[in-house]
Formats: sequence, structure tokens, C-alpha cells
Amino acid sequence: MIFLYILGLVICFYLLAKVCEQYFIKSLDIISKKLHLSEDVAGATFMAIGSSAPELFTSMIALTKVGSENLGAGTIVGSAIFNVLVIVGASAAVATAYLSWKPVIRDLLFYIFSILILFYTFKDGTISLLESGIYIFMYVVYLLLLSKWRYWVQAKDSSHITKKVDTQLNQDTDDEDWTSLFESGIDRVLGPMFPDLSKQPEKYMKVFGISVLLIGAISWVLVELAVLLADALHIPSVIVALTVLAAGTSIPDLLSSVIVAKQGRGGMAVSNAVGSNTFDILIGLGLPWTIYILWTGKPVEVSTENLLSSIFLLFCTVVTLLMILAMQHFNLHKWSGWFLIVLYVLYLVYSIGSVYFPEIIPFSM
Repeated sequence: MIFLYILGLVICFYLLAKVCEQYFIKSLDIISKKLHLSEDVAGATFMAIGSSAPELFTSMIALTKVGSENLGAGTIVGSAIFNVLVIVGASAAVATAYLSWKPVIRDLLFYIFSILILFYTFKDGTISLLESGIYIFMYVVYLLLLSKWRYWVQAKDSSHITKKVDTQLNQDTDDEDWTSLFESGIDRVLGPMFPDLSKQPEKYMKVFGISVLLIGAISWVLVELAVLLADALHIPSVIVALTVLAAGTSIPDLLSSVIVAKQGRGGMAVSNAVGSNTFDILIGLGLPWTIYILWTGKPVEVSTENLLSSIFLLFCTVVTLLMILAMQHFNLHKWSGWFLIVLYVLYLVYSIGSVYFPEIIPFSM
């Protein structure tokens, strides 16, 4: 049964990537153009929603399942660690990333501030309406900062790039023989559900609506499978979220970041990984929590014993990345990338070891 649960998770991860990249992001791109949003704001809102939709919907769905409320928070915290260590690390490992220091400092400092808010609100084990509102408010502040940035900083700022390059993922992987049959089968199932935006761009809202429904349905299946897998392995479900769900929902971002890094745009990959994490924390957690509290009238209960240590480690990973960037004059060389990937492997060992060997793992989850 464990194999079937893992197989089901893999299929769900693939379906989420397919729906998000091929349909959801394209509809959001049209919406952002219709609203005449600047590139920075569009990237931090609609494109961030597109790339972070799996985490956002998993967080929402998890709150509706009694006993699994921490799956969403675990997925987002684990995904944030994966993004900083693996996505940034893999991008640097394939090609040296040359970064513009001003926007990197901007995004990293705001991201660190988001983590501090996360740590502070998790301390007492409950999230109130005021606290969830702070998350959303801070994201609005972040958007205002982005919208004014080009007027405050007189420099070319090309590092905070949107997720539009994600569509290249399909182009670079279509030639793989071992996946072509499976992909064609998925395309035959999904294709008839969606209008072709290249021929009927006016139907972007229909594509948007269908995408939301599918992402929600797949996220619900993900949560159910994660709970079943955790029960089968006899481990807390939040550990599955911190590791399996977190990595699985971030795989599309990893592949697309590696692609653009190979094209010599490693700075884009690094900035996207950091920028999307800010969205994940402030909106991916703040919005579902706010909706849940307004709907039920009750605060959200969070598992401090399982998540606080991971939040602390998340803070440490960002500080480590900032120190590496400062030492290398805001360049990320290949050795730095492999170092970050090794740190993620150690994090996995720590997470799993804290469950099976709590007596020998310090600060166990």
C-alpha cells in the first residue's frame, strides 16, 4: 500500500505541474495584462499565485480536514526550505549565478522579516484573526515596495523576474522518450477540458476557473494521500508535509529554474526562489487562516513541537545564503550550489531522524 500511496502522490504532483504551467499561469498572465500591472507587481501576485498554487491550495484543503490542519503549514515551511537550499543550490550548481545586489537584499530582508513573523505567531500554538491579518497586510506592503522600487532605485532591476519562463519546461522535456507516452495520455485527458488560449484568448476566465477547480481537487487528493502515507509509516503527518509534499509541490519550480540557469540566467532562478517564498508564507498561510477564522469563528491551532524547529532552520538557511552571497560579492558559484544541496540532505536526515531516533537527535521535532 505504501508504494501505491507514493505512486498516487507522484501522479498528483505531475498533474499539478501540468495544470499550473500549461493552463493556470497562461490565464493569469492574460489577467495581469488586462489589469495593466507592472512586471514586478504581476510577478509578485498573479505569477506567484501560478507557481505557488499547489502550496496555497494544499494549505486551504488541509484546514478543512480535522486532524490534518498542520499539513498546509508543514508543506509551505518545508517548501520554503527546499526552495532556498535545493532550487537555489541546483541553479548555482549548473551555472554560476551573477546577481544584482540591491533587489536581492530587498527580497531577502523582507523574506527574513516574514520568517520572523511566522516564528512569532507560532510560539503560542494558535493563530488569531489579527495575526493572520498581519500576514496579508505585510504582503500588501511588499507589493507597494515593489511598485515603487523602480522610482527609488535608479538601476536596471532584472532580477525579480516573473514565472513566465516556466512554459519552457514543457519545451525542454517534450523530447524525453520515456515520458512521451504518459504525457500524451495526460494531454488527451486535460486538453478537451480547456479552451485553446492561443486561438481563443477571450476565454481566459474559463481557463482560470477550470484550473482553480482542478488544482483544488488534486490538492484534496494530495492531502488525503499524505495522511494515509503518514499512517502507514507511523509518523506525524506534518513530517510528510515538511518533506514529501514540500519537495513534490516545488519540483516544477526546480526544473524550470535549472533550465533558465543553464541559459545563463541564474540570477532569475535565485530571485524567483526567494520571491515566491515570501508569497508562500504571507499569502499561502495568511489567506487560508483568515478565511478559516472568519468562517468558523475559531483560531487556528498549529503544532509548535513539529514546526518551530523547521521554522528556525528555515531562518538559518536564509542567513546562510545571505552570508554566502556577501562572501562571493553576490555571485553564486558551483561549490556554493552543491553546499546548499548537501545542507538540504542533512535537513532531511534531521527531520526523519527526529521521528525515529528522538533520543539521539538534538532539538527533535
